[in-house]
Amino acid sequence: MGGIRVNTFSYLIDMFLHLDKHLGAVINNYGFETYLILFAIIFLETGLVVTPFLPGDSLIFAAATFAAMGMLNIYALVGILMVAAILGDTVNYEIGRVFGNKLIKIGGGRIIKQEHLDKTNKFYEKYGGKTIIFARFIPIVRTLAPFVAGIGKMKYKNFITFNAMGGVLWVLGVSAFGYFFGTIPVVRDNFSVVVIAIILISIMPAFIEILKSKLKKTNEIV
Repeated sequence: MGGIRVNTFSYLIDMFLHLDKHLGAVINNYGFETYLILFAIIFLETGLVVTPFLPGDSLIFAAATFAAMGMLNIYALVGILMVAAILGDTVNYEIGRVFGNKLIKIGGGRIIKQEHLDKTNKFYEKYGGKTIIFARFIPIVRTLAPFVAGIGKMKYKNFITFNAMGGVLWVLGVSAFGYFFGTIPVVRDNFSVVVIAIILISIMPAFIEILKSKLKKTNEIV
């Protein structure tokens, strides 16, 4: 019995962390409750600074693809995910504003890595408040940007404006891609490859920034 419980628990954890890969089974098993599960994942991915590992872009893409197949309502899906994304960033901002500095010190940087904070700060230096919009399309930075905005005491009026714009553009853009292209045979038959491609494309801007930073340091040394 113990082995069965462990296997069941492991399966549930894997399904939660990789919902984009198990979404078809979730829709068949849970029906309407799938919308609540999707809301929770996107809310947590954007709302808690310690959960940047949850699926974001790939999950929205997968959900929109299933909507195109008639298994989900695309209008309800997009609306629910937009609300989840905007609320998530808002909660993250408040956490940063109230508890930010304390959380950074806890665990000597093991909970929130300094390198991730530095990367996010570089985006703020370059793009200012618009970082909240651009960060939506970059894993890890997406989760840290509102948190850092809260620590930096960005004016709430400015934050909520960029937050809403970013949430709408992110969900609408990725959903449209999944809805219109996810059912194309070559995309559908190579779905796992497409998901990996989405993740790689998402982290590409961050990779370019890191590369530029290293090149700049090398040139300064020379």
